[in-house]
Amino acid sequence: MLSFSAAAEKNKTPILEILKQAFADTSRVLEIASGTGQHAVYFAEQLPHLDWRPSDLGEHLAAIDQRIVDSDKILDNLLQPIDLDIGDLPWPVSSADYEDAYDGIFTANSLHIVSWELVEAFFEGVGETLKAGGTLVVYGPFKYDGKFTTPSNEAFDKSLKEKRAESGVRDFEAVNALAEKVGLKLEGDHQMPANNQLLVWKRA
Repeated sequence: MLSFSAAAEKNKTPILEILKQAFADTSRVLEIASGTGQHAVYFAEQLPHLDWRPSDLGEHLAAIDQRIVDSDKILDNLLQPIDLDIGDLPWPVSSADYEDAYDGIFTANSLHIVSWELVEAFFEGVGETLKAGGTLVVYGPFKYDGKFTTPSNEAFDKSLKEKRAESGVRDFEAVNALAEKVGLKLEGDHQMPANNQLLVWKRA
């Protein structure tokens, strides 16, 4: 039986409303850490003007492939998932090659799971991959000025660290500094359900 993310199911519609604007002029999106593949199938169906490329660690690709098959939808714009470890730089894509050129990158509920070193690697990979004028969209919980936005996010951070010390809700300012370092400018910081944010950066 395929794994199922209740969070992905709940947040897909509010995320879509922002993606319709953020990716309005986008033609090719690379999704990092596609997980169960639920977002990939839904967003590819709802945003037919763009090609959506899922990616994740190799052991998750079969499940994503099966999710696509089980969706019983013929989506020509949903591309085959690729094996991508964000810490393994350079990523197996190239912005110089038209076939693998991405003017959009999306990730959800990933930066608080991985270590800070991998967050740094994520932005380095974005810097190497995202085309000029491209858009990066990141969904998840964040702290601001070192403070949690809600008590529930503070409790969530504690539970993350109990499972894995390197995980944790990230400071927005630190993440934005990494984005700026690779030429990204913040264009939107949207409050989302369940105490999450959806951050949108644009590359000059």
